[in-house]
Amino acid sequence: MKADTKLIIQLKKELLAPIGLCKEALEKYDNDVDKAREYIKMKMMEQAQKFTGRVTKNGVIATYSHGEAQNIGVMVQVECQTDFVARNEEFRKFAHEIALQIAAMDPKYISVEDIPEEEFNKLREMYRDELKDSGKPAEIIERIVDGKIKKWMQNAVLLEQEYFREEGKKIKELLDEYKAKLGENIKIVRFVRWQL
Repeated sequence: MKADTKLIIQLKKELLAPIGLCKEALEKYDNDVDKAREYIKMKMMEQAQKFTGRVTKNGVIATYSHGEAQNIGVMVQVECQTDFVARNEEFRKFAHEIALQIAAMDPKYISVEDIPEEEFNKLREMYRDELKDSGKPAEIIERIVDGKIKKWMQNAVLLEQEYFREEGKKIKELLDEYKAKLGENIKIVRFVRWQL
């Protein structure tokens, strides 16, 4: 079945996917938008993984100052592989969105790997202490502690946070979308957030 042009445009805008991939997905699934959407996401994630690990030596420093009072400020360094992509409007838009996310959600770390082992262990111990008098079996306590750690990471770790503009999408998924769209590795290197 021929892909519906309106659906192609809708999926392109929604997923930041290439037109050809949107057309392919819609034709493959007879214009079933839900199935096509999942197919496109899967293909874009596969594409993004090909770029992960490549050296990033270009990029931008995006800044953001919040509101009329300007009492929150953010600087974030986002890198890519080439100067061509660093000058691309879509890449700069992504860097700006990350600055907005940091201003809105106040993460402490970029990735789970950035959490110092000492802090991670202290958190785990603190959650265990909260539950030690609960009378629950040790394995249940460990599962509860794991759940609390996961919940904490969803707030404290930028890549694990939910994107403030789109419910259900994590920042790491947004990052992968832009890697696939721009065709090279993109890395959030560091950030600083100030608040008066």
